[in-house]
Amino acid sequence: MTTIKDIFQTYTPEYIQRFGDAMPGEHRKVIDAIINCRTDHYGVSIYQCTECGENHMVYRCCGNRHCPNCQHHKTRKWLQTQLDRQLPGHHFMTTFTVPQNLRRFIRSHQRVCYSAMFAASSQTIKKLAADQRHIGADMPGFFGVLHTWGRQMPYHPHIHYIVPGGAFSKTDGKWHCSRIDFFLPVKAMSKMFKAKFRDIMKKSGLYPQIPADVWKQKWVVNCQAIGTSEQSIKYLAPYVFKVAISNSRIVKVEDRKVFFKYRKNKSNRRRTMALDVMEFIRRFLQHVLPTGFMKVRYYGFLHPASSVQLEKIAALIELAFGFEIATPKTVLEPPEPMICNSCSGSLVFRAALLPFKRVFADSG
Repeated sequence: MTTIKDIFQTYTPEYIQRFGDAMPGEHRKVIDAIINCRTDHYGVSIYQCTECGENHMVYRCCGNRHCPNCQHHKTRKWLQTQLDRQLPGHHFMTTFTVPQNLRRFIRSHQRVCYSAMFAASSQTIKKLAADQRHIGADMPGFFGVLHTWGRQMPYHPHIHYIVPGGAFSKTDGKWHCSRIDFFLPVKAMSKMFKAKFRDIMKKSGLYPQIPADVWKQKWVVNCQAIGTSEQSIKYLAPYVFKVAISNSRIVKVEDRKVFFKYRKNKSNRRRTMALDVMEFIRRFLQHVLPTGFMKVRYYGFLHPASSVQLEKIAALIELAFGFEIATPKTVLEPPEPMICNSCSGSLVFRAALLPFKRVFADSG
């Protein structure tokens, strides 16, 4: 099977020769991490069979959040945490997008613009939720995930939010429910999101660089009722720690073209697309995030520092609905255990041999 690592190993020298002067440092780091993932560059882990005592050496992963080989454990851990924290009652997925002719500008100013997208969209939800014409409560709780790609790896930055259907009021201490099928008006959210993003760009000094017709267009915000939050959390989980395309979607590399599988929106039929290998690498790398940028953010009573505990919110929601909507906790199936190739016994971690140091398992 052809992998992204194989493609980088073969074609990175040519890519750097062509575009190296314009490459951000983050792109070089990601390429280096993926090429060296699961090699002695990152050391090895030693596992011992509990049955026959045989030692097994396993190359360590790079841990880079853009590497398709890594992050599975972190994805499962995040998913289980969110499932444990999900609240009873109806939820919504609210998606904030930007016009197509703004995307090139955002790609050139990612750190500032991604932060502006989060700030403008979250402030929009908070302000409209507090409006007495809508929910009339000043503390909604929600979390958002920045997503920058589509199925064919185009650059398409947008933010998905999972929002419980209502908000907590610090004034009366009660839960204010939204309608089952309606959270906030999307036209009002679109206008406010655009205005707040524009204000942030003016403060940043970047406003003059943005095409003037961007502000004449309608900005699209979608708000969809999703029932319970579980399915949407599972949908978002892969986007939290992975990027753009997985190895399983790559069919082959032939005649300097990368063939990969994709599905069109609202279609289950698999299609195959071919991209020139230089274009494939470019598309992959344009989704690399700025170093240290947090692509998942929590707001209101879902923020870790919130003064209002989730248990209180859950109790208020159940009280509002007559205690008929308690959500059972979902526990994910445990991952497949590592087993010995010789006797099929269970493997346990004993030590890690890292570059320049050795780490042993806790003897306790």
